[in-house]
Amino acid sequence: MARREESQTETDTGTAAEAGAPAGVRSPALGVGMVGYAFMGAAHSQGWRTAGRVFDLPVRPVLAAVCGRDAVAVRAAADQHGWAAAETDWRDLIARDDVQIVDICTPGDSHAEIAVAALEAGKHVLCEKPLANSVAEAEAMTAAAERARARGQVAMVGFNYRRVPAMTYARRLVAQGRLGALRHVRVTYLQDWLVDPDFPLTWRLQREHAGSGALGDLGAHIVDLAQYLAGEPVVGVSAMTETFVRSRPLPAAAPAGLAAGAAGAGRGAVTVDDAALFTARLASGALASFEATRTAAGRKNALSVELNGERGSLAFDLERLNELSFHDHTEPAVSSGFRRILVTEPQHPYLEAWWPPGHALGYEHTFVHQARDLLHAIATGTDPEPSFADGLRVQRVLAAVEESAQKNAIYTPVLP
Repeated sequence: MARREESQTETDTGTAAEAGAPAGVRSPALGVGMVGYAFMGAAHSQGWRTAGRVFDLPVRPVLAAVCGRDAVAVRAAADQHGWAAAETDWRDLIARDDVQIVDICTPGDSHAEIAVAALEAGKHVLCEKPLANSVAEAEAMTAAAERARARGQVAMVGFNYRRVPAMTYARRLVAQGRLGALRHVRVTYLQDWLVDPDFPLTWRLQREHAGSGALGDLGAHIVDLAQYLAGEPVVGVSAMTETFVRSRPLPAAAPAGLAAGAAGAGRGAVTVDDAALFTARLASGALASFEATRTAAGRKNALSVELNGERGSLAFDLERLNELSFHDHTEPAVSSGFRRILVTEPQHPYLEAWWPPGHALGYEHTFVHQARDLLHAIATGTDPEPSFADGLRVQRVLAAVEESAQKNAIYTPVLP
């Protein structure tokens, strides 16, 4: 058993003020244990730390323990982000009595093992996207989640862009029939951090750790968003993928986030895609197009979505994430057109707890909303969204994309 390191922070109580509860009122506490502490770990920490300070929660999250293999680094991360304890073995974290929720922020090759073990140990689970590195792993995780659900546990996958208020509001408009029957869905996710051919070979560029490249890293997000917004699944794809830089310098040390660290000696093979482009058909017959790349020079985090229906259209740009463009095609042509909706009103999703209208939110708030929604699902015993079954559905689309690309873009059905 790895030695547990405790800080001076309380591990199992905290204060009502810290959790956002009214003075003198204490909601039940649930301890959170997080595995992984880098880019996503920092984002998830922000979510857990902030949710109870903003929203009136039925249960109170307590940052009980964070886990990583490097004892010094994980202790530093615990101190920086407010975790009470540090572990160096995820099995020890799962075994802790003060941990009721296990949050998985590790590379995809460890998602299945950690999630299944946590569910079998009676814990609730939040797992970062993509759910797994293969359909088989995702199926095993979903089966474990279904067994755990019968025992009152919940399991959710972290597709945080669903929690952008403009995206949640867009889904509401589609569900209300404001677009009518869908005709087209277009989604792109463009980044540029791999344009430099001398960017070091990190785990995200190795299939054994990441599963796939831009397809799993970015494509998973846009497949989930398309299915979420449309309210229906992708049923078939025709795809192309490409790896533009086939070898990269071995890293001297692990880079921070998406920034390049120093290159070491020698080079290693890139075993994932740099870009994926595919067309698709939805269950209703609507057509869709997807593009995911980490080699689009000048594009930092450019996720865009457009839906066209018989009655109207919606468009969204992540780099303007407080805005939604909406066109009502039932209005007279002489005065109709796309209009900008500033999604900051208290009637918009999640906005009742934030700032006055016009005061914008940012990327980190999606993780606050994610924590809020999971805690409500646990407290009310409802099924969380997106569930592991939703994550499996995305994984099956990604698998069909890879199969189609291997067969020279032949149309490939997505397994139901």
